[in-house]
Amino acid sequence: MANSVYKINKGINQSIEFKGLKAQYIWYLGAGVVGLLIVYSVMYIIGLPTLVCLGVIGISGTLVFMKVYRMSNMYGEYGLMKELARRQIPKNIKCNSRKVYRGF
Repeated sequence: MANSVYKINKGINQSIEFKGLKAQYIWYLGAGVVGLLIVYSVMYIIGLPTLVCLGVIGISGTLVFMKVYRMSNMYGEYGLMKELARRQIPKNIKCNSRKVYRGF
């Protein structure tokens, strides 16, 4: 029998990362770029000058990239979902009835 050499895939069960963006932030950036493309086309069809369209889209694109990268670095892979779930929890519970304490 000949000796076989197998490569070990060390990236199994790890989240996707592309140029520093983790997990769902890649999709957020893609959606932002598609949205900017649609905004550019609408502005161009309306008849705004090309330089104005490019200026607005350039500034907006920079802001989208900065925001997505900041969220990716701040919250990490699952942190944004945890933050959104934390906002759904009420701060306090108000009960105006005594039915809760009577116990049917």
